[in-house]
Amino acid sequence: MIAISDKNKQFLEVVNLIKKSRYDAIKGVNTELINLYWEIGKYINEKIQISQWGEGVVEELAVYISKTEPELKGFSDKNLWRMKRFYEVYKDYPKLSTLLRELSWSHNLAIFSRSKTAEEREFYLNIAIKEQYSFRELERQISAGIYERTMLGNKSLPVSVKNKFPNALNSFKDSYSFEFLKLPDEHSENDLQKGLLRQLKDFILEIGKDFLFISEEYKVQVGNSDFFIDLLFYHRGLQCLVAFELKADKFKPEHLGQLNFYLESLDRDVKKQNENPSIGILLCKDKDSEVVEYALSRTLQPTMIAEYKVQLPDKKLLQRKLHELFAEN
Repeated sequence: MIAISDKNKQFLEVVNLIKKSRYDAIKGVNTELINLYWEIGKYINEKIQISQWGEGVVEELAVYISKTEPELKGFSDKNLWRMKRFYEVYKDYPKLSTLLRELSWSHNLAIFSRSKTAEEREFYLNIAIKEQYSFRELERQISAGIYERTMLGNKSLPVSVKNKFPNALNSFKDSYSFEFLKLPDEHSENDLQKGLLRQLKDFILEIGKDFLFISEEYKVQVGNSDFFIDLLFYHRGLQCLVAFELKADKFKPEHLGQLNFYLESLDRDVKKQNENPSIGILLCKDKDSEVVEYALSRTLQPTMIAEYKVQLPDKKLLQRKLHELFAEN
């Protein structure tokens, strides 16, 4: 006779088979739908290219479909033009045309209509797949300028981090957006910490789903004294502890000494042998880039200084900063 625990385990295996089959079926339907929109977009593009169709023909096509096949939805003239644009945007990028078939039409529409370059589209395709963003989450990330903030973060990644973590690109941002906390402009570190813990799901969505939360006010003992790290995470991809220290004011060089002390204590007393050195992220309300550069120039610990905003960032300002940074190099 099968024990109840063994039977439940076997039942769970059957449930997982059902779930996997449903997921594969939905994924298959989505792929076919994207293929269909691609082929329609290609067909319209080619007809217009050889001057067989004018703009009015696409409107006639939409009317024809709605009259002859009324059960077919989603083929208005506006959507047909989107399919044409969809094909035109990706036809010269075979690598991207493979990625896009892993996402829904809504996801694709948001990415190709709101991104300005092939690099930006590739970034959003990859991150939407990796992080498994819902459509709403993807929209929020585009509005929050996650591409620009991540690229700026890559450019400003300290040498101490690059040397120890050559695969750290796209793992951190130059600034973080905490508009979901709905904090007033004037707030305390305690308000910030409590808000992030209260909305931990949104916080992890902002920093990346590779981050696993360990503890708040994580205690480390050095000598006869106790010290407390504001927030401690583990990063699955980089296989290391990540300590977040929160400062509700502008960055000051003395903040760095405290964080480096915490990293030393983590590496000596908490880190496991198979793990990489701990990383520290100092989250400040504001920072002066030149002061940051000076402060980090002789720091051996893998430490980063990022700012946070309690409102959605200005995307145009981020784009301008990114353009200026690339222009310098």
